Amino acid sequence: MLIYGAAIARGSGWDQAAVFAEALGAPMWAAPASERAPFPENHPLYSGGLPFAIEPLSKRLEGHDVALVVGAPVFRYYPHVPGPHPPKGLRLLHISNDPAETARAPVGDSLLGDPVLSLEGLKRLLGHYKPRTTKARETVAHRMAPHGSATAKAFDRRLTAGQVFRAINEVRPADTILVEESPSNLPDLDAAWPITEPDTFYTFASGILGWNLPASVGIALAERDSGRNRPVIAIIGDGSFQYSVQSLWTATQLHLPVLIVVPRNGEYCILKSFVVLEKTQGAPGLDIPGFDVVSIAKGYGCDAARLEDIEQIKEAGSRPGGNRNPRYLRFQYPPKYRHCSDEEREA
Repeated sequence: MLIYGAAIARGSGWDQAAVFAEALGAPMWAAPASERAPFPENHPLYSGGLPFAIEPLSKRLEGHDVALVVGAPVFRYYPHVPGPHPPKGLRLLHISNDPAETARAPVGDSLLGDPVLSLEGLKRLLGHYKPRTTKARETVAHRMAPHGSATAKAFDRRLTAGQVFRAINEVRPADTILVEESPSNLPDLDAAWPITEPDTFYTFASGILGWNLPASVGIALAERDSGRNRPVIAIIGDGSFQYSVQSLWTATQLHLPVLIVVPRNGEYCILKSFVVLEKTQGAPGLDIPGFDVVSIAKGYGCDAARLEDIEQIKEAGSRPGGNRNPRYLRFQYPPKYRHCSDEEREA
């Protein structure tokens, strides 16, 4: 089996990763907690995302003789669920351009090298090898927690996360960049919005909350300043939204075209799933009722609305960033020019 990581995406190696996987005929998995998609998720050999924790990840490796990890650590484990690192009888091989990654790998044999160039070299070594026919497989969605939340709510007549994500994916522009930090909804997002184009997905690498909202602002700024101007949609859970909410101020001050979607379930649902895992029922502070996301966003200068209808959501998702004033896209004014006339700014 092949396990690909974000270094392949950083090296613009989607094509090389696909060619090697097809030549080998091996199932391809995304490494745990990949911050960028390493492979097209609509490819027939794509099998899904590996679990984050030791024991469930080891179970996914069972039944294989060799696992080749390319461009990812071995492995990012979270939370601690003890078990064997590799299952019995599996040989693990590792290619990374990061000497620290190779040094701290708990198992396997590592090669220090460029992941994309290594895939090209390995493809040549296969020569005229003909892969065996592989069986059809069910794609396994990415999942941060090994267990679901015991208190997940089924709201009457309210949209599910999957419905919202499918609606946005149906209407969003083809070149949209997705930034994700809604960990309890990750399986729904993964199923509803497969990543099929390179360099269109970003998330946190470590599982730490609060990175993705400011990251979406930085990515939108980079898109504008580079001239690519691809729209950015950030899906941020209402718990994650609180960690670095001040990023909204930067986005509004720079007039950035970014659409931020906050699924509101009123709780730190991912942490409740860890309560189940750690058997610590009754942990306080995991419900977050009574705050108004729309008013908070408007307070930072954003256009904001609460949407509960699929058609409203589709209308918003079809135009990320709202009404894009070309002057906002072209100019970023330093503070000393804030009170100048338009002619003075342009000069």
